[in-house]
Amino acid sequence: VSNRICPTPVSGILVQYKGLAMKYFYLIFSSLKRKKLRTGLTILSIMVAFVLFGYLSAIRQAFDAGVEVAGADRLIVRHKVSIIQLLPQSYEAKIERIDGVDNATHSTWFGGIYQEPRNFFAQMPIVPEELFDMYPELVISDEHKAAWLENRSGVLVGRGLMDRFGWKVGDRIPINATIWGKKDGGRTWEFDLVAVYDGAEKGTDTSQFFIRYDFFDETRANGQGLVGWYTVRISDPDKAAEVAAAIDAEFANSAQETKAEPEGAFIQGFANQIGNIGFIIMSIMSAVFFTILLVAGNTMAYTVRERTNELAVLKAIGFTDRGVLGLVLGESLALTLVGGAFGLGLAWLLVSMGDPTDGSFPVFYLPTSNILLGLLLIVAMAFIAGILPALQAQKLQIADALRR
Repeated sequence: VSNRICPTPVSGILVQYKGLAMKYFYLIFSSLKRKKLRTGLTILSIMVAFVLFGYLSAIRQAFDAGVEVAGADRLIVRHKVSIIQLLPQSYEAKIERIDGVDNATHSTWFGGIYQEPRNFFAQMPIVPEELFDMYPELVISDEHKAAWLENRSGVLVGRGLMDRFGWKVGDRIPINATIWGKKDGGRTWEFDLVAVYDGAEKGTDTSQFFIRYDFFDETRANGQGLVGWYTVRISDPDKAAEVAAAIDAEFANSAQETKAEPEGAFIQGFANQIGNIGFIIMSIMSAVFFTILLVAGNTMAYTVRERTNELAVLKAIGFTDRGVLGLVLGESLALTLVGGAFGLGLAWLLVSMGDPTDGSFPVFYLPTSNILLGLLLIVAMAFIAGILPALQAQKLQIADALRR
């Protein structure tokens, strides 16, 4: 019955398409191995470009750490002049009375040194009871949370920071203060590591060191009752600008005026202090890919030029113009796919081995979105590098080509 409806059975059509695919695959493979050294060097160049792409993507992700997971419903309120200027602790109650504000908590920059200056990580005195309500992306067990609340000199550290220095729960961590001296004149603060937190999301910063504010405030030599900045949770993220303006208006013309802004903008401001990282990385990658694109395009142009007679023969025995166009584009795709896939795979492997700066980055990983972007770049590079030689091959006249 199927033969009456369709003269060529479905199984026959599949066999034909399979045979056609194998024919094209053999032709593409044969063309690429014609000049093995040239093909190998081109693939190696493409692979290096995509390894660089993967590493730069991970570095950009590290500099943007916290921006992607920043709460849309959180604002940062700091001193209007500079973040190094402190604010009164009494501002918290006033902020919480403003319409649209659900909760507020404060943090302060400690700025100490562990063992040597290169061992940098964020240390912040905070109110323990308010931390996890404000930051649900920080995950801690009930046991560790209870231990931290019971120990005034205890600290909560991120899993990444603990792994970086090989710490374990129960260790006593000495931090040499660069800003906050102690009432007894000492500069070395000792803390008990009693709790560890993990990140609910992959991009969560687990390199922080949280100190209890009550212990910090009663032990420091000066500055009692002052804090660094406030984190404010608002009820409606769509009204963030209005709430921020209301907070700033509350403290306008006071001795310590404020500047309120979304948490993401605040974090991005820190990254931008050393320059526009995103623009720098994009400029480097653009230059690299443009250069590799010229290399791949030149390879394809030489390939078509060397095989002019062969392409004419293919047309003479029945290959259509579109078939020759597809053949050349297939060669370009195969060339870039091998190099690009190996490059992305190697980049993922190297990034998975860990932060090359030994923990200086708060997070270091290759996002899935960047891997997908890399695959799209492979296809785009194949098309751009191969389209002009492919069009040239498509327009070949059999008689003219055979005379060359």
